[in-house]
Amino acid sequence: MLKKITAVLFALMLTLSCLPIAVAEAQPAETGSHILVVYFSATGTTKGVAEKLAEGLSADLYEIVPEAPYTDADLNYNDRKSRTSIETDDPSCRPAIAGELPELKSYDTILIGYPIWWGDVPRIISNFVEQVNLTDKTLAVFFTSGGSGLGSSMKHLEQQAGAGAWLEGKRFSARTTVEELKNWAASLGIQP
Repeated sequence: MLKKITAVLFALMLTLSCLPIAVAEAQPAETGSHILVVYFSATGTTKGVAEKLAEGLSADLYEIVPEAPYTDADLNYNDRKSRTSIETDDPSCRPAIAGELPELKSYDTILIGYPIWWGDVPRIISNFVEQVNLTDKTLAVFFTSGGSGLGSSMKHLEQQAGAGAWLEGKRFSARTTVEELKNWAASLGIQP
């Protein structure tokens, strides 16, 4: 009889010891607090803003890295034959992304950062949103530029993605603080 009671108690202890793990794993899905900051940065400015945003929101960070890196000559906006000029002039251009794309299943909010090129989104960002599943995701863009506004970049991304709930984007400079980025996200209803 003692062996039987010991076996039942042991089984009960094993079952109870697993409960905290099951509860802990279920919490993120219930709270909806998974945020991913995705960015492409040609010169480092967007990278700095993305890193501050991820820090302020305790978010994960994913850098979109081009398979063929951009050189200074590629980024010469005054040369209509530069790589960025040619890509911008060709709406069907999709520069290849190096490495694997992130798995988005565990994220409900995705913040996408990029530099503005001639009032539009770099085509590598278009490539990204067309390759991932943004269904049921809340999305917002943040962008950097020397003075240009959002232009048609967000409208184009929304059309290219074909999914997701898109919130208003905003321009930031390299000097933007973590607090300013957190306040922007909070104004959109995005909290860490």
